[in-house]
Amino acid sequence: MTTTPADDDPKLLDYNGWLFPEGADEERIAAQQARQEALIRRTGGAIGKRTFISELAMVSPTEFTLGSDCYIAAHAYVTGTIRAGDDCTVNPFTVVRGTVTLGDGVRIGAHTSLLGFNHSMDPDRPVFKQPTTERGITIGDDVWIGSNVVVVDGVTIGDHAVVGAGSVVTRDVPAWAVVAGNPARVIRDRRAPKRPAAASRRAAAAGPLAELAARARAQRDAVVARCWEPGATAPDGTPTGRFTDAPGAAPTLRAHADAVEISFLLGDAAPPQLTPAEHVRRLRQNQDPATGLTPPLDADGRHGPAPDRRWEGGALYHVLSLGYALDLLGSRFEHPVRVVGEMTPADLAATLAEQPWRTGGWAAGAGADTLGTALLWNLRHEVPGTRLALDTFLGWLLTRCRPDNGMWSELRPADGLLQPVNGYYRATRGSFAQFGVALPYPERVVDTVLTHAADERHFGPGRTTACNVLDVAHPLWLAGRHTAHRRDEVADWALAQLPLVAEQWVDGEGFPFRFPALSGPAGAADRPGLQGTEMWLATLWYIADLAGVAESLDYRPRGVHRPEPAVDIR
Repeated sequence: MTTTPADDDPKLLDYNGWLFPEGADEERIAAQQARQEALIRRTGGAIGKRTFISELAMVSPTEFTLGSDCYIAAHAYVTGTIRAGDDCTVNPFTVVRGTVTLGDGVRIGAHTSLLGFNHSMDPDRPVFKQPTTERGITIGDDVWIGSNVVVVDGVTIGDHAVVGAGSVVTRDVPAWAVVAGNPARVIRDRRAPKRPAAASRRAAAAGPLAELAARARAQRDAVVARCWEPGATAPDGTPTGRFTDAPGAAPTLRAHADAVEISFLLGDAAPPQLTPAEHVRRLRQNQDPATGLTPPLDADGRHGPAPDRRWEGGALYHVLSLGYALDLLGSRFEHPVRVVGEMTPADLAATLAEQPWRTGGWAAGAGADTLGTALLWNLRHEVPGTRLALDTFLGWLLTRCRPDNGMWSELRPADGLLQPVNGYYRATRGSFAQFGVALPYPERVVDTVLTHAADERHFGPGRTTACNVLDVAHPLWLAGRHTAHRRDEVADWALAQLPLVAEQWVDGEGFPFRFPALSGPAGAADRPGLQGTEMWLATLWYIADLAGVAESLDYRPRGVHRPEPAVDIR
């Protein structure tokens, strides 16, 4: 008698169906033929040559066609209308149910479920009495579906696609696409050549980034301390000093908030110049109870008068900077932002419509950002009507977004896409990013932002600012949560930026807001300060994440520039 692999373990062939044609003895072959003939008689279908169906699999279809050189392994569960071509494999514990059509060469990993049917969700009847619907699943030729994948009813997977292990496929997959995730998204095209150069550039970037992050962390206290303007000590021992953006500048509340953000980003603690309680007191102390806005300090560092109710002026950014600094300190504004809380949905829509989208995209986006962040704080204060106002806010932005460029503004000959892109960052930061809502037209966003990033009028020595680069990096990062469109080009852009940004760090002082000109610093924006340091540290993380090396920084933005939604309203 000839020894076969099946002699080692009687169940070996049930779990390794590809061994059956060569490893089965005459008795197993006869049993297999009888089972297949019974299936053909019952379903009126057909089964090709050299195909194996394990006795341990539950195979009870109503219609069944299975091509040559296929196998269905042990503990698979196969029911419904099943049509498969040649060279298809259904591995152990896989579920194939409903209407499922497979092309040739479809490989399905263990514990995967192809569910070609669905239940309705009529609220007037119990779940177990719901009727089913059946659109079916169609899978093309030469498709690899990894283990623990779920493919839901109605999905078509194109020829030559690959579905990564653990994915949940809820929408069609294009031919040649590699998809992964929950829900599954396109990662790349199988036909695209591998790019070892990018891998080597990532490896080369990782070390310097890690070194820069370590230096920044070690110098955190010095960077913040140089921007602390000491004052007299109050009778109770409390310092009366103020934070400035840089030595010699006037004290501002924005600088105080930036100091808090930097300290938490690099050390998870408040700046040591004040106690956490005193930080909170100062950041809250001049909020106007009537409007919920906080006015800027005057030229002497004193608190200014209460702001008016117009949706403009220096008090608006304090909604973001002070609000998030308080959040990092475990506190919040004492009062809700009443100037927004008192708006009806119609008022809110009118305020958005009044923003200068056509003439000043950045200012319009900033207005939207402040509105959205005010709604966030009002939501936490449980201001009545905030959720309805938030729906109005997001709905207005969603329906006014331009399908041609993904923005809310259009190109201007004078400065190209600067205003649309910068305004887009501000508007989306306070809306879709802040509340965890999907972007409209993410592919067009990537196209528009990459076009802008190549405009040398806004990038280069003496021109590159923290705002302009953040306004490119964050939209590309946010759009990348929804699409893999031009991902390699995005990574190339990011890899090119990393050394340019890193070399701007000044030991003990931080980052300047603007890259100095080749002739040297020409103004305050070209010298290190708290605003430049806070913004570049956050921007550097987004760039590094786009390049695939963010873990080298060993920090993650918090506060205003956090990548996670502040509230996921979905």
